Amino acid sequence: MFDIKWIRDNASDFDAGLALRGLEPQAATLLKLDDERRTHVAKLQEAQSRRNTASKEIGKAKASGDEALAAKTIAEVAQLKEFVQNGEERERELTAALNTAMSSIPNLPFADTPKGRDEADNVELRLVGQKPGMNFEAKEHFEIAEGLSSSNSAVGLMDFDRAAKLAGSRFVILSGAIARLERALGQFMLDLHTNNNGYTEIVPPLLVRDEVVYGTGNLPKFAEDLFRTEDGRWLIPTAEAPLTNIVREDILEEKQLPLRFTALTACFRSEAGSAGRDTRGMLRQHQFYKVELVSITDKESSRDELERLIGCAEEVLKQLGLHYRVVVLCTGDIGFCARKTYDIEVWLPGQNAYREISSCSLCDDFQARRMNARYRHEDGKTISHVHTLNGSGIALGRALIAVLENYQNGDGSLTIPDVLRPYMGGLEKIEAVEIKS
Repeated sequence: MFDIKWIRDNASDFDAGLALRGLEPQAATLLKLDDERRTHVAKLQEAQSRRNTASKEIGKAKASGDEALAAKTIAEVAQLKEFVQNGEERERELTAALNTAMSSIPNLPFADTPKGRDEADNVELRLVGQKPGMNFEAKEHFEIAEGLSSSNSAVGLMDFDRAAKLAGSRFVILSGAIARLERALGQFMLDLHTNNNGYTEIVPPLLVRDEVVYGTGNLPKFAEDLFRTEDGRWLIPTAEAPLTNIVREDILEEKQLPLRFTALTACFRSEAGSAGRDTRGMLRQHQFYKVELVSITDKESSRDELERLIGCAEEVLKQLGLHYRVVVLCTGDIGFCARKTYDIEVWLPGQNAYREISSCSLCDDFQARRMNARYRHEDGKTISHVHTLNGSGIALGRALIAVLENYQNGDGSLTIPDVLRPYMGGLEKIEAVEIKS
């Protein structure tokens, strides 16, 4: 959300920022709506002032015995009262129209965000690690899990068919060693971020109100991407929504910042518009688990915090021994709320491709304005909106895919990364085990 006063003073810059996203100019339309609202508010205030003055004149007229003037003024006050009552409703309508128009406009990219139309124009910043050397044809994650599953087991280690019976497509049942491996990944990530990276672990609600998903920019524009319950709550698309909104409608003290939160939660997405994309395997699911990282900062330190945030996410992959690259998203691919975004793309041998596993974004005060989240400067007087950042630290499902594909062996077994072995009871390898009847 933007400050309409800033748009009025910087209309050209505002439209130029939208042009970087490939959008048409919006300043003139927004300022017209605001002008209509301001003009109406001025008339309303004038009417309220005249009503107050006229009310006093009634008493004076009666005191002087001028009943005709008193009656005339009473009639005027009645008309003014009706105008004010109707005018207040009109003011709400005009304000709502302006807010609706403003709430669907994305944030403006930083000047140093690469210009481009889509993901093909993203810029690679660095490559980290090496691709695993394999003297056999690499399999995809679902093929590896199938090979490890026992033919005598009631449930496969990665069972899409049985999940479909329960919930439909884009769901999976994990069982046995693979389920434990995903749990190990989550525990490892939380320990890393809380013990080493200074994040406070949060267990947030998975169901939230309208204003929460509005605050993080999911509403109104992306309602179709979410799941809504019959009582009007929303299943969270990621923990970003509840974690960021922890500070909604607050005025923090500058000395409290930065705040850093992390959470491991289930996430729910409708995957609207993704028909036909990644239909096999776990890459694109309606329900998945993710460790989220959220930072709340003052406006001076948020750029540095973004670099810290991407470093925390990268450390997960470094400790897992996974090869990846970091890219900065171009203006045509950046998210709705973001001014700058780094993506981490992990190497998947089975796909012979890099796939996104984390996205870290700086939103400046864009979300904070929607949440009315502010902080008081050390001078005790100045109040500003906080800056918000969020990132995947990281997505468990995609981390599981990456571990399966990068640590597969030619004999079909799976080597457990060293860092995960303490969470797996010391297990070093997963092998297919036939259950004898």
